[in-house]
Amino acid sequence: MTATADRDPGLQPERTRLAWRRTTLTATVVALLAGRQALHSGATPAALVAVALSALAWLGFLLVAHRRVSVLDVARPEQLAPRGALTTALCTVALAVFAAAMLF
Repeated sequence: MTATADRDPGLQPERTRLAWRRTTLTATVVALLAGRQALHSGATPAALVAVALSALAWLGFLLVAHRRVSVLDVARPEQLAPRGALTTALCTVALAVFAAAMLF
């Protein structure tokens, strides 16, 4: 049997869709905690810039995740484009960097 015949077309896209949703929820929590931290630390201009950049990174991640989840509705979804993967990685790293910057 080939790998194509063994593949269940319904389960893997569903697991991938759920993973994207969990990751989007995590990014949302990180962005909200960044905003909360900035407001509780006195809302300095640097903190506000970090919050704005965090929100921008979150929106970029949300856009890629939404596109990816909507593509997963078919039995054989297309692969994630390199541009989408790069955007996702950059947004994730940016959220981490902006969160670290707010601590200092």
